[in-house]
Amino acid sequence: MEKFTKLTETAVPLPVENIDTDQIIPARFLKATDKKGFGDNVFRDWRFNKDGSKNADFVLNNDAYSGPILVAGDNFGCGSSREHAAWALAGYGFKVVVSSFFADIFKGNALNNGILPVMVTSDYLKSLLKTIKENPKTKVTIDLEEQVIDSEVGQQSFDIDPYKKVCMINGYDDIDYLLSKKETIETFEKERKIAV
Repeated sequence: MEKFTKLTETAVPLPVENIDTDQIIPARFLKATDKKGFGDNVFRDWRFNKDGSKNADFVLNNDAYSGPILVAGDNFGCGSSREHAAWALAGYGFKVVVSSFFADIFKGNALNNGILPVMVTSDYLKSLLKTIKENPKTKVTIDLEEQVIDSEVGQQSFDIDPYKKVCMINGYDDIDYLLSKKETIETFEKERKIAV
């Protein structure tokens, strides 16, 4: 995974509540087991009309908005436990999703795939969505080491599991983390080895 410490970028506002994993990546695209290509179909049924043309009203098709930060409504990632939702968001280029609540399974899948879920208060979220919508050039800073989100609407701290924080800062998946502890593990084993 790519290392994540601090990011200052523009953001994409998606003020829709209860976005479920089927809306993020529709079930008909779940046949593949490889992560490649899922970004092409993120929010497929919202981005495209039935005839395959782009839906001009959807934010990802609006050139005014761009950036690796998605600011979404409350209860993001609810529904099924499909990891493909995180694959699709990462494949599209999102590195952070900001919301006032995340479904637990989605949150874990996001962290396992290098996407940082930043949970803020409802009031902060509403203000941030309004600010970005009015000014698409609004910059948002996510500081993982300090666990702070900062923007024109102020600063707010966010929580993250300490283990996942270490993994994201170092670009580790679970195996990489274990390999980073190889010497410590070997020393532990040698010290506790019982003579036969």
